[in-house]
Amino acid sequence: MRLVVIGGNAAGLSAAARARRLDRWLEIVVLEKGPVISYAACGLPYYIEGRVRRLEELQVASIEEFRTKRRIDVRTGAEVAAIRHASREVALAGGERIGYDKLIIATGARAVRSGIQGTDEPYVFPLQTFTDAERLRTFLEKRRPRRAAVVGAGYIGLEMAEVLRARGQRVAVFSADDRLLGSGNGTLRGALARRLERFGVELHANRPVRSLGELEVDGREPDLVLLAAGFRPNVELAAEAGVEIGRTGAIRVDERLETNLGGVYAAGDCAEALHKITGRPAYIPLGTTANKMGRVAGANAAGRRERFPGVLGTSIVRVCGLGVGMTGLSGEDARAEGFEAVSARIEALERPEYFWGVKITVELTADRRTGRLLGGLVMGERGVAHRTNVIATALEGGLGVEQFQTLDLAYAPPYARVWDPLLIAAQQLRKLLS
Repeated sequence: MRLVVIGGNAAGLSAAARARRLDRWLEIVVLEKGPVISYAACGLPYYIEGRVRRLEELQVASIEEFRTKRRIDVRTGAEVAAIRHASREVALAGGERIGYDKLIIATGARAVRSGIQGTDEPYVFPLQTFTDAERLRTFLEKRRPRRAAVVGAGYIGLEMAEVLRARGQRVAVFSADDRLLGSGNGTLRGALARRLERFGVELHANRPVRSLGELEVDGREPDLVLLAAGFRPNVELAAEAGVEIGRTGAIRVDERLETNLGGVYAAGDCAEALHKITGRPAYIPLGTTANKMGRVAGANAAGRRERFPGVLGTSIVRVCGLGVGMTGLSGEDARAEGFEAVSARIEALERPEYFWGVKITVELTADRRTGRLLGGLVMGERGVAHRTNVIATALEGGLGVEQFQTLDLAYAPPYARVWDPLLIAAQQLRKLLS
């Protein structure tokens, strides 16, 4: 039996490693078209910042490790040109054909470029691969640009706005709509706008960019442009082979991550995942999701029957020193999904004032009809990550607001208050629901 995996990053290598652990005799071939495998793309902004000194620090595992310790044949520079499922083989760009019994598609996603004229200019950069990062850092060190335009207000866009500002550039962020970090949450939008302004970053919302000539920073043309307008799933290879594409534009899979073609699975940033709150397919490309999907796809390709339960979209990001954690649905997004959403927002110290507590913002959203918690937002300079994870855990367990407000959370002055901000927000939400 031979398993072929297309894609050598988070989802693909998680799938290959899991399949190997479950079947020691399975022949596994991983085909990666790029020169590098298994790297932490989320760390690339911090390489540009200088916090990460060498790109090699972001590489999780080497080709040699996979080949020798795991007995997985990993090939770089191996671009798959076609999937021929009728004959159970993939054709490489160089003409080689490789047969398979099971196939996992983990082709990931690519930075959005379409619709913007002039993106081939030497001062325009995406930030997705090691090559992108090396080019950008070299450009910054040699050319020392003064004005940077960031196209896109998602995670990478806002992280890089902070990085570029810290490197001494004037920075402007352009967003095609008023959604920041992919969310329509008004609380989040206002807080981020104020934070960016405080740190001298221009924010131009509802400004779709069609050509580089439309960009200006501090009234002048930028000498650096970063493309961070989101990602588009790489589905063309799969679609040409007859794999069904879902309503989100990503590959449609069932709960076992199998496509409509028997024995062909998809995982990671190229595939849809079920949203645990809405019960409908969603496209939320995150590294944590890709790794989990890869494990399930690899297990099923190796003969198991495991299911991927779905995602909540739990994430956290730092924007100019402000931590922003989100999980589930915001009030705006919940109403768009048909819920009778009610939200409560509070500001409170994350620990006692006598222990140098700082204010954080907590917003919780619930469904008025059922009292079920639907999502949460936490923002602050400290104490954001673990509170976001508490909300995510509550969503996973299907807790209602009444249950959530009685959670037995830890207290000690160096870490939290007697009444944690999460519980205060839940109490306010319960009042609104009543």
